[in-house]
Amino acid sequence: MLSFSTIIIGSLHKFRMRLSKNKNSQAHKRAGDEPPLRSELFSASQMEQYGKTLAAAHMLSADHAPEKLLTRLGENENILQEVRDLLTGAVKGNRTITPAGEWLLDNFYLVEEQIRIAKKHLPKGYSKGLPRLKKGPSSGLPRVYDIALETISHGDGRVDLENLSSFVAAYQNFTELKLGELWAIPIMLRLALIENLRRVATRIAADRIDRNLADHWADRITETAEGNPSDLILVIADMARSKPPMVSSFVAELTRRLQGQGPALALPLTWIEQQLSESSQRIEHLVQAENQQQAADHLSISNSIGSLRFLAAMDWRKFVEAMSVVEQTLAEDPVGAYSRMDFDTRDQYRHVVERIGKRSLVNEHEVARTAIRLARKGEGGADGDDREKHVGFYLIGKGLALFEESVGVRLSANEAIRKAMRRFPLAFYLGAICTLTVIFAGFLLAEAHSHGVQGVRLGLIGIVSLFSVTQLAIALVNWLTTRLMTPHPLPRMGFSKGIPPEASALVVVPTMITSPEGIEHLMEALEVRFLANRGENLRFALLTDFRDANEETMPDDEPLLLLARQRIEELNQKYRVSKNDAFFLFHRPRRLNPQDHIWMGYERKRGKLAELNSFLRGGPRECFPLIVGHTDGLEKVKYIITLDTDTQLPRDVAWQLVGAMAHPLNLPRYDEDRQRIYAGYGILQPRVAVSLSGMNRSRYARMWGNDAGIDPYTRVVSDVYQDLFGEGSFIGKGIYDIDAFEQALKGRFPENRILSHDLIEGCYARAGLLSDVQLYEEYPSRYSADVNRRHRWIRGDWQLLRWLLPGDSGPDARFQKNPLSVLSRWKVFDNLRRSLSPLALTLLLLIGWTVSPRPWFWTLAVLGIILIPVLISSLMDLIQKPSDVILHRHILAAFRETGRSLGQIAFTFMCLPYEAFFSMDAILRTIWRMGVAKKRLLEWNPSGDSDRTIREGLAGTVRTMWIAPGIAVAAA
Repeated sequence: MLSFSTIIIGSLHKFRMRLSKNKNSQAHKRAGDEPPLRSELFSASQMEQYGKTLAAAHMLSADHAPEKLLTRLGENENILQEVRDLLTGAVKGNRTITPAGEWLLDNFYLVEEQIRIAKKHLPKGYSKGLPRLKKGPSSGLPRVYDIALETISHGDGRVDLENLSSFVAAYQNFTELKLGELWAIPIMLRLALIENLRRVATRIAADRIDRNLADHWADRITETAEGNPSDLILVIADMARSKPPMVSSFVAELTRRLQGQGPALALPLTWIEQQLSESSQRIEHLVQAENQQQAADHLSISNSIGSLRFLAAMDWRKFVEAMSVVEQTLAEDPVGAYSRMDFDTRDQYRHVVERIGKRSLVNEHEVARTAIRLARKGEGGADGDDREKHVGFYLIGKGLALFEESVGVRLSANEAIRKAMRRFPLAFYLGAICTLTVIFAGFLLAEAHSHGVQGVRLGLIGIVSLFSVTQLAIALVNWLTTRLMTPHPLPRMGFSKGIPPEASALVVVPTMITSPEGIEHLMEALEVRFLANRGENLRFALLTDFRDANEETMPDDEPLLLLARQRIEELNQKYRVSKNDAFFLFHRPRRLNPQDHIWMGYERKRGKLAELNSFLRGGPRECFPLIVGHTDGLEKVKYIITLDTDTQLPRDVAWQLVGAMAHPLNLPRYDEDRQRIYAGYGILQPRVAVSLSGMNRSRYARMWGNDAGIDPYTRVVSDVYQDLFGEGSFIGKGIYDIDAFEQALKGRFPENRILSHDLIEGCYARAGLLSDVQLYEEYPSRYSADVNRRHRWIRGDWQLLRWLLPGDSGPDARFQKNPLSVLSRWKVFDNLRRSLSPLALTLLLLIGWTVSPRPWFWTLAVLGIILIPVLISSLMDLIQKPSDVILHRHILAAFRETGRSLGQIAFTFMCLPYEAFFSMDAILRTIWRMGVAKKRLLEWNPSGDSDRTIREGLAGTVRTMWIAPGIAVAAA
């Protein structure tokens, strides 16, 4: 009993020190150290009136006070945890707790979760950019925090959308809130609710302590009355000498325990009645007041808990847009596109307004108003091109410089550097690459010269060194560019509720019909794509050929076509919701290739798409003797989404692709003089990642499947071209505007010449990279399949060699000027350079080992060329720890990723001689076929087929890769 009494007294002292007022005080003062627990409940109309009053009373401070919110949050967390422990102890001691205490205990997991969320979204310096109050109880705190406190105070912890909207809207009638303040309202409300819970919790804790004290004396009195009644008067005297607090909680609990227990136990209550009479109070009044206070605490706790749930479930994006004055201003976009864009794009526009508002002397509303004024003065282009009349042209487009000048933006040093890089991107990019290449190659030449290498050998080392170190220079410049440049995702329209008829699209999979199993796989994949992207104005088609053959028809052609036709008709019947078919089959016959003397699909995939474009624009249908599905309405299709056979189309990706193409800033603009699209985009290329199933097919696929690189064919991860130049590289999977595509490419290329057409098509039609949209495809499960694929790509790259020249004869044999930009020619050249890198590194090793007295130096040089970019990237990943990741887990993940990268490098180094061999084989084959043989330029097998059919053992691998051990033996 003595121990329990000691605990009670200690707890009482601790909590009473935390309470600045007696718990029964009903004065509601706006004191900064202890704001009121509850106030008069306001209706929506009353909240609206009070919002105007509060706005008129607020005075803002220009200085930045120290961060107080985090400190306040930490104190509230500690107090709430102490109250939780106190209540838990009472429950374990079989003590009765109040309904408010039960609510707090039952929902304390939610309180802890909200505190964690508050800490996550309230980092140090978060409120530095928010306006702070100059005077009043909340002096030095953000204005929006005081707004949240007032909302909680006048709603007794209850937050609902109607009251909150009325309050904020009325406040903004007097003074406008910044965008950052509107977005801070949820976190500030969360902080205010946690503070309100702390206030109620301290009251509950004080009540609990007083009740524990009452239980202590009630237990002593009851035990004494039962065991030794003659000592009862002594116990009551002890209680009187201890001077217990005559507060409602103590009196109510003691009365509950002793009342009606017999005449002997009425004596303590008589003494309490006498004590209360001195202050003109009665037991009945305090019991009634305690019951009312418990009810009020219960209501306040339940309201606060419910409001925390409301905050978690509320879509704050709609609230911010409804309350934002900037949003309402930008919605006056002269072309009416702003309100029809998706949320991310609108938010991107608003962030620009917010950033410029911080860098200029005008507020955000005036910044948005200036953008609207410039848009209204903009000139409309030909063919309905109104991009200069769209407000986004001045926020994220080419009119940004004019806009910043209009509002007097003051650029920081970093922003000035970025602006200069965007103004002269090619000079920066190629200049940096050339500079680093010369420095690295000069270092290697100096090393060779210092050890007596001269003449032809020195010149040979110089040439090989240039090709070798260019790989390191480009990797470093790409890494530096991604660090300096801020990514800017392409804007898009909001077609999440359905693609409009004027932007209808057709998803097309160019492929080959090879077997019944292959047809079933194609139909299953087509159905999955449809189910993930259903829409009335979105249709799906297979664009098929037969395999190459020595004859026009083969015995199994008809059965395969019949099966494909049946499956398409079954899909149309299964998912028919209107008179229009959703699935189509466009099949082409074999045509004789006079150069190769073989029957094949005309121009392969490029020919398929070209003939489909022609058909959709009213051309002859003879090129497709078999069309399954009613084609009514297909002439209105504006966009083609082209996918490879193994490419997955995730949920809602189709409308995102179409929405991006339909945005005013992305509409293609063709230049007759340049003979290409020079503004906007005729093609948009999404990111391409490896599917989970593709990564799990083999150890090789897992090793390379999620590799991040600059390779424009296998992995589109780097945004260097898009972020710096505003262009991407087309790799054959994406969306294109049919009319713009045909305008830029129709009749552009010679026949039987273009194998890898994607890159060159993207150069003419101007491809953009949709970095926030992702497709998935499989990765080769075997190294041999990967080599076959890359061998084909290298052949295709070298067939584009003529596009590096100033001009060449076109398809009609007339000389024409090369219309490609310098950037496009660099992309073509970079692919050729990449194919020569394995050969250059191998030669650098061999020459260094044979002509230099320090072979270990050249070994380290080659390893450094391969290793340095990976080590830099790994080091940066290790340093940049996400705030929500535990340190040891971050370190383990970083080391695991570094280990995987080192494994890739080790594999690459081991296969370097063989990669040099097959790269050289592909280059020489291409040069021979273009210059001498004039045939087999379109030689191609589906990558999936080669991956499935290759079944080679160790002996076959050794026979294929004989060059590697051969070079090793010769070098030794």
